[in-house]
Amino acid sequence: MIDMGALLKTFIYLVSASLLYPVLVLLAVLVLLIIVYAGAFFAEWLERVRLKRCPAPELPDQLNTGRPSAAVSHRVNQYLEKLRIAKNNAGEVAVENLLQSTTHALWKSMDRFRLLVRVAPSLGLIGTLIPMGTGLAALGQGDMTRLTTDLVIAFTTTVVGLAVGTAAFFFYIVRRRWIEEDVRNMELATELAMAGPERMDYEILSAAAR
Repeated sequence: MIDMGALLKTFIYLVSASLLYPVLVLLAVLVLLIIVYAGAFFAEWLERVRLKRCPAPELPDQLNTGRPSAAVSHRVNQYLEKLRIAKNNAGEVAVENLLQSTTHALWKSMDRFRLLVRVAPSLGLIGTLIPMGTGLAALGQGDMTRLTTDLVIAFTTTVVGLAVGTAAFFFYIVRRRWIEEDVRNMELATELAMAGPERMDYEILSAAAR
């Protein structure tokens, strides 16, 4: 008679053991990704450090010109160019759609950091528990060499997963603040572009007050 309990235990053990190398590969990929994201992050940080500081009352005038400004990021300058084209060629509906699609794309770009914050520690935990199971099995057989190797893998995967998750969380927090600033400038530029001549002074003053 087939022992279903032993069969299920063996099946789960094989599935768990077979996940070790895919987890290690994924962790290596995440390390490479966080290095790439770190390079992009510091490049943007250098750009923002070099931005020309602009008093709040003067910012609406710079955004209303429709030309690139040294006071805002490259994202906002690219948006200003697209805004000028949309306003001249398509009208108010196209401008509104441009603003919504641009802001949606910016916030969507943050999903990769949120994913890394959750996935990297989870993979690190999986990479810890799998070798611990095989290590305990080796300990029962008196194989101390195998136990030592499995423990090294277990602890290093934990460290790597937590390091990637921590770095991703730091990048997420700082970059979210940058995107909030860019979105605010884009909304201000859109309001100024679509305001009529009789409302221009009011828009500038109210935007500066905010």
